[in-house]
Amino acid sequence: MCAAGRRWGRRQRALLGAVLLAAWQAAWGQLRYSVPEEMPKGSFVGDVAKDLGLHLTEIRDNAVRVVSDSRTQYFALHGKTGHLVTAERIDREQLCSRVQQCVLRCELIVEGEMKFYGIEVEIVDINDNAPSFQEADTDLRLSETTALGSRFPLTEAHDPDSGRNSLQSYELSGDEHFSLAVQAGPGGDQRPELVLAQVLDREEAAFHELVLRAMDGGDPARTGTARIRVTVVDVNDNAPVFSQVEYTVRVPEDVPVGSVLVTVTATDEDDGLNGQVKYSFKKKKSSSQIFHLDSETGAITLGQSLDFEEGDAHELDLQAYDGGALYDSAKVVITVTDVNDNAPEISVRSALSEISEDAPTGTVVALLYVQDRDSGANGEVRCSIDKDVPFRLESSHGSYYRVVTASELDREQVWEYNVTVRAADGGSPSLQSSAVLALRVLDVNDNAPVFVEERYSARLAENNAAGALVLTVRATDADWGQNARVRYRLAEGRVRGAPLSSYVSVQAETGALYALRSLDYEQVRELQLWVRAEDGGAPALSSNVSVRLLIVDENDNAPQVLYPPAGAAAGSGAAWSGVELAPRRSEAGALVAKVVAVDADAGQNAWLSYELAKATEPGLFRVGLHSGEVRTARSPLARDAARHSLVVLVRDHGRPALSATATLSVVLAESVAELLAELGSAADEAAAPGEPAASLTRWLVLAVAAVSCLFVAFLLLLLALRLRRWHRQHLLPADSGALRGVPVSHFVGIDGVRAFLQSYSHDVSLTADSRKSQLRFSAASCCDTLPARPPPDEPAPLLGDQDPAGALPADSASAPSGAGGGAGRRESPGAGAAAEPRPKPGPPERGAPAAAVARRRLRVSLLAAAERRWSRRRRRRSVLPPQAARSPGAGHSGSGTAASSGGERRREAARRARSL
Repeated sequence: MCAAGRRWGRRQRALLGAVLLAAWQAAWGQLRYSVPEEMPKGSFVGDVAKDLGLHLTEIRDNAVRVVSDSRTQYFALHGKTGHLVTAERIDREQLCSRVQQCVLRCELIVEGEMKFYGIEVEIVDINDNAPSFQEADTDLRLSETTALGSRFPLTEAHDPDSGRNSLQSYELSGDEHFSLAVQAGPGGDQRPELVLAQVLDREEAAFHELVLRAMDGGDPARTGTARIRVTVVDVNDNAPVFSQVEYTVRVPEDVPVGSVLVTVTATDEDDGLNGQVKYSFKKKKSSSQIFHLDSETGAITLGQSLDFEEGDAHELDLQAYDGGALYDSAKVVITVTDVNDNAPEISVRSALSEISEDAPTGTVVALLYVQDRDSGANGEVRCSIDKDVPFRLESSHGSYYRVVTASELDREQVWEYNVTVRAADGGSPSLQSSAVLALRVLDVNDNAPVFVEERYSARLAENNAAGALVLTVRATDADWGQNARVRYRLAEGRVRGAPLSSYVSVQAETGALYALRSLDYEQVRELQLWVRAEDGGAPALSSNVSVRLLIVDENDNAPQVLYPPAGAAAGSGAAWSGVELAPRRSEAGALVAKVVAVDADAGQNAWLSYELAKATEPGLFRVGLHSGEVRTARSPLARDAARHSLVVLVRDHGRPALSATATLSVVLAESVAELLAELGSAADEAAAPGEPAASLTRWLVLAVAAVSCLFVAFLLLLLALRLRRWHRQHLLPADSGALRGVPVSHFVGIDGVRAFLQSYSHDVSLTADSRKSQLRFSAASCCDTLPARPPPDEPAPLLGDQDPAGALPADSASAPSGAGGGAGRRESPGAGAAAEPRPKPGPPERGAPAAAVARRRLRVSLLAAAERRWSRRRRRRSVLPPQAARSPGAGHSGSGTAASSGGERRREAARRARSL
């Protein structure tokens, strides 16, 4: 009830506004009302009798009636009250579905006065329709590999209402995988699109249920919903492609139903189900009900008869999709061409049955309305009248024609006329129609208003106040009384897309022309309009006059600097932007830069002058007063700074003068290196504050990482060197001084003992007489192999230092002995049999004392070295005790040495060997 009350209150306010508007327009000879749609039959529209000053007696006598050219009469005149009321329930969406402003027109015919008044009734929209989707359920098939951000058009909602009551917004709910994006179409319509926000996974969810809600702007708002079911399918890598993005076809309106108008084709490079292309309408429009689309072949056929008068163009949005849910879109524009299938219609809106014979020439006899529903040449109507009658046909306003007298009438000659009016259109073949007027002669306003001047012109300064008086036009009429009363009105026109009536208005009674808005010279420099003056006669006569309104410019625009750009002065761009270069050796008057500025004003207000407002070095540069060229005032000196900042003031010549400033950066450079250095410093200064800190942090992290890697590498190298040194120390002990000069490669480990790779074989003979003891190296005694390894229980030293007597076998004491070295060589056969076989010895040493001395020294040195080495080894290993029997030095040699026959001799030889 509250909502109904509010709606009824709004209707009352709308009716009140309509009444006030009608009262204002009644003075113009044309009435305009507004009424909400869906009003019941008999609802009040306007007080026509009051607005036009009609008497109720005329209305009751049926001398006043309302007519219209539509097939349905939506308005009627109440006979008792003189009110214009609705004759039928009016549905705005049914009458004006394609226009924003719905206006119904009719005429009020006053029979006695031969007058007609135009009545326009605006049908005001109410929020009586909710947004609706033609498809309540939409199924989408999307591949699981669809890229994020992909968009898919959704079904658009339709709301027949207009303005705020029409469709305003969309909402999407149901799943976080998708979001909604609304795109604005060329005509301002909203096109919803489904946007993929998260990656689809068919294994996770094979279907997604969404709800699309459309809302209008009414109070209360109405909504409509559509369900969207998204099916996730596997990959299909090729989408269908239409052969054309837009198909255009022109068909006559009389094309037979069922005719194929156009066939669209789309190809898909895939095979199997993914390559099978099917066609469908992308949007369900009213046009899709007229045409049929074959989903398999793409042929579009006509399903209903076309009528050019109802619609001259149809747009179809098609979609080709394959079995993998990929699709392509195309548009088909079907233009309907007009066919001359409608004959002109002549309606006699008003006609006299009697006329006075003294009626002056031009007396209106009948008022005709001629129309042809065709368009173009087929809708151009030519009216004619019989030439043998004293009447002629005149075109009135729009499609109205008047039958007036062409000469004086004489009832005595012809007392009755049957006037035939014929109308023919411009089609081929031409269609015609006629109407007959019957007039009996019985027994006239012939002067139109005339303006005082042939044309008017005025000048108006811009930025004027709204409602300012521009000029006054004046027209006079030679008639008398009501026929001499002149009323003024503006002819229809448009300025910059807006109606002319929104810029100026004319006072109907006085002809005063007023400016309705503040004018701008930069937008509108002059207005060319026509003022029409009509008298009060019946029929009314009128005349037009041209009025030219010139807008005078004022200084309301400051100069605008084109170069240097504003971004370079602010330092927000790159460091190179806005920097001018000048050599240090430039002469006085050398051109450095040029400041370019414009002013949107005209004339003196657009004259610009330049001056140097601020400079780092005031006397170094100068600016051209009218050219804006920045030149050097003198040659740059060595003490002058490299970078200079100049502020140039640009001023126009208006009153008061307006100005703007431009900032230039000039770099003085002697060489390329200096120029690059200055530009680099400028770039560093222009950089954002956060960038150096980020760069420093990055380099610090890299430096710490590099130092850490070097430290770890140093530790690994130090550890390798330590291990190598430790390995060498264990491979060759430091106390083995006898083989210190021999390379490490000549040693090999045998049971923990370092042995020389090259073994030396030698023969040693020891006797009681040291002069006859000898040591011999054989020629083949050096080899690169180790000697045979002795058993573990019998260590064989390299050079024995044991007791030679103890090394002999036990039975050697019983062997016969001989004195001297010769006794040692001449052994008994038994002794020779007991000894080991050895190589044949060399010739005996019998020679000079020098050779003996040399051999002794060598023997002494070798025995001393062997003694020291094996003494140290005994201490480490704690080998056999000294009293154990040892093999003499002859046991190491391969030759047979002479053994002592007695124990005393053996002990003496051992002691001598130790002493040596």
